[in-house]
Amino acid sequence: MTSMLRRVAGALTRSANSPVPFSANQFSVLAPPTGGMTRALKTTSSVGTLFAIVDRLSTSTSKVEWKLWRKSATGDKRKRIEVTRHWALDVWRKPNAFMVQSAFVETYQQHMDLTGEGWWVIQRDPRTGDLPIGMWPVRPDRLEPIPHPLLFISHYEYTAPNGQKVRLELNEVIFIKKTNPDDPYRGLGPVQSILMDLDANRYSAEWNRNFFINGAEPGGIIKAPTRLNDNQFTELQERWDEQHRGVANAHRVAILEGMEWIDRKFTQRDMQFVELRGVSRDVIREAYGIPKFALGDVDDVNRASADASAAWFNEALIVPRLDRIKDALNHQFLPLFRGTEDLEFDYESPVESDYERENATLIASTDSWVKLVQAGVDPKDASKICGLPEDMKYEKPEPPALPAPPPGQGDDTGAQPPPPGNRHNVLTGRSVAHPK
Repeated sequence: MTSMLRRVAGALTRSANSPVPFSANQFSVLAPPTGGMTRALKTTSSVGTLFAIVDRLSTSTSKVEWKLWRKSATGDKRKRIEVTRHWALDVWRKPNAFMVQSAFVETYQQHMDLTGEGWWVIQRDPRTGDLPIGMWPVRPDRLEPIPHPLLFISHYEYTAPNGQKVRLELNEVIFIKKTNPDDPYRGLGPVQSILMDLDANRYSAEWNRNFFINGAEPGGIIKAPTRLNDNQFTELQERWDEQHRGVANAHRVAILEGMEWIDRKFTQRDMQFVELRGVSRDVIREAYGIPKFALGDVDDVNRASADASAAWFNEALIVPRLDRIKDALNHQFLPLFRGTEDLEFDYESPVESDYERENATLIASTDSWVKLVQAGVDPKDASKICGLPEDMKYEKPEPPALPAPPPGQGDDTGAQPPPPGNRHNVLTGRSVAHPK
C-alpha cells in the first residue's frame, strides 16, 4: 500500500497544479500586492549590500543535508536509526514539480530574511486523501492570517495576482515567522527596521547616476527676463538637452540669449554621498548581525582566520535558521502524515568539529583521571568526574630498566640483575611476576 501511494504521489507531484494561483490568466487584470511586505521584498533588487547578505544566508542554509530518523527510546541521538524510505522524506526532497529541496529552502529563506515570514502551502489531491503530495513557498505579502476570538487563527487568506481571494485552512499552510512584538499574527524581519536607511542608500545611488547622466555637473536654473510661451519653453528645453545633457556634453560653454544662468551650489562633496553609502552598509550589516568578514570584506586573511570566520558564520547565523526549519518539519509538517510520532527530521551540522580542541580536551581529562587514581580515588568514580568511560583500567607503569654495565665491569661495579620474584601493585591489588 505504501509503495503504491508513493508512486501515485510521485506522478501527482510531477503533474499537479500549484495549490494557489501564482499568476493572473490572460483575461484578468494584474493586481500587484501592496504594503510593507512587498516593499521589503523589493529592496534586494536596489541595494547591493542587502542582496549580498540575503544571498549568502539563503544559499548557505539551502546547502545543508537533511535526514529522517527514528527516535531512540532513551532520546540518545547516537542511537537513532536512519529512515531512508518514507513519503514525508520524498516530499521534503522534492517539494513540488519545479523545485528540489535546495531551491525550496533558498526561496523560503529569502522570504524569512526579508520579511520575517515564511509560508509553505501544502499541495494535496483527492486521490490520496489528506496526505500531502507537495509544498510550495508562497510570497508573504500575498498571505494573511485571519484572527479568531477564541482559536487565535481562524484560517488564512491568499490574494492571487488577479485579486482573487483563496481561503486556506490551518492544515493547508505551514506558517513560520520571527516574533513581532507589535503584532502576534505577523513576523518581523531586519529589513523593516532599516527601511529608511535602505531608501537613503538607494536614493544616493540614483542621485549619483543622474549626476552623470545630466553631464556630471550640478543642476542650475535658467532665468528668463520675461514669461515664455509654450513654444518658446519647449524650444529652449530641447536645445539645452541637445547641447548639454549627458557626460559627452559635459563642460560645454552655454550660450543663453537674453537669459541668466543661476548655479546651484550643492556638489557631491557637499552632499557626502560616499560617506552616506558607507554608513548605510554598516547599518544593514548591524541589522542582520553579520560582520564585514562574513561578506568577504577583510584587509588581511590567512587560513586560520578564514576557518574561524567560516565556523562563526555557520554557528551564529546558519544553525539558528536551520533550527527554525527543523521545528517546522517536526512539529507542523510530519504530523500531516500518519504514524510519524517516533520520527524526526534533523540536519547535518554545518559547524565543523575542532579536532585539535577535542584531542586537547581528551588528553587533559585523561591526565586528570590518572592523577585522581594515583591519589587513591576509585577508577570508576574518577571516570565519572572526568567524563570518561567507566571501564578504564590503570596499570602502574614499570620503572625504566637500568642500563647494562659495560662488558667486563659487572664484577667491579657490583651491579647484579634483580632477583626473580613477585612485586605487589598497590593500585590494582594484584601481584605481578617479575621477569627472570
